[in-house]
Amino acid sequence: MSQQNPFRAVIACGGTGGHLFPGLAVAETLHERGHEVLLFVSEKEIDTTALRDHPEFRAEKLPSVGLPSNILSPAFVGFIRRFWESYSQCKKIYRKFRPSVVLGMGGFTSTAPILAARLKGLPCFVHESNAIPGRANRLAAKFATSVLIGFEESRQRFPSAHCINTGTPVRRNLGHPLERAEAMKVFGLDPTRQTLLVTGGSQGASGINQLLFKSAPLLSGSGIQIIHLTGKNDDRLAAANYQRDNISHYVAPFHHRMEEAYSASDLVISRAGASSLSEISQFGLPSILIPYPFATDDHQKANAEIYSQAGAAELVAEKEANPESFAEMVTNLLNDSARREKMSATARKIAPSTAASNVADVMEKAVRGATK
Repeated sequence: MSQQNPFRAVIACGGTGGHLFPGLAVAETLHERGHEVLLFVSEKEIDTTALRDHPEFRAEKLPSVGLPSNILSPAFVGFIRRFWESYSQCKKIYRKFRPSVVLGMGGFTSTAPILAARLKGLPCFVHESNAIPGRANRLAAKFATSVLIGFEESRQRFPSAHCINTGTPVRRNLGHPLERAEAMKVFGLDPTRQTLLVTGGSQGASGINQLLFKSAPLLSGSGIQIIHLTGKNDDRLAAANYQRDNISHYVAPFHHRMEEAYSASDLVISRAGASSLSEISQFGLPSILIPYPFATDDHQKANAEIYSQAGAAELVAEKEANPESFAEMVTNLLNDSARREKMSATARKIAPSTAASNVADVMEKAVRGATK
């Protein structure tokens, strides 16, 4: 527990798993240190579902706010209205809750809380997990005390801000790697066979799913087995494909205990969202990264390039992927244990496992300085 006097903190972390789960990791760390945390989340289902596992935190929903790409569009009027609603709600809650510090994890759900904190004279921080920051964080950085970054590469994107490299917090319920045999029991798979984990993150990834469907016949007979988390639409089709191609498999839309999936795997195929990459690093797994091609500013590609250039991952562009070369890449990696071990060690070095504590330390130091 922290030696500092307990204080109250607000963490705005709603909207996507990439904002929510790192925010929850920081909230848990502050809670362990004796501080009280209030979460600002969005109205989305993912936020409601995740918070069921965290009854210890009070949460307030803010209006969903997304900035239209064209400020001359009629939608911009709605953006201004909902942003003002969100800002007014923050001010009202701050008067009652009286926080000492505010943290925004990104997205426009966190912009109004940061602005309200700045105008109230509170220390406030923005966390940017991606190599290329989004529009919301570029705006919020203008009001923040400091910007906390997940990758050193994003520092140059905030030329007028004070940046601190904390890494991207990993959700605490992931825990630590399990024994391989124990993890395999969950999926009903053979612990002696090489295992491929395919995941598209919290939203699934139809492009990755289609690539696997087409590659499966080429992987048949290789002896590998597959854990495929498809998202909500493709699970039945995936299972039917693997059954047809005689590949041992576990298919589900989602798996909420991802530490089991990571612990069972020899190689991961994934999107390149910052949270997913931090989890891959925590478990020290080699990966093939297929960035979401429509991510804002192509930020997933920039994230993936950090891992690829360091030697921790292979980078595959979705539009250039073909089943033959992809199946060959998977097979070659699974047959080269020395290379996978090297990739694993490199992945562990890229993202610090202490990120949640690093963020909490910054917040405590700011409160300590503000109360002197």
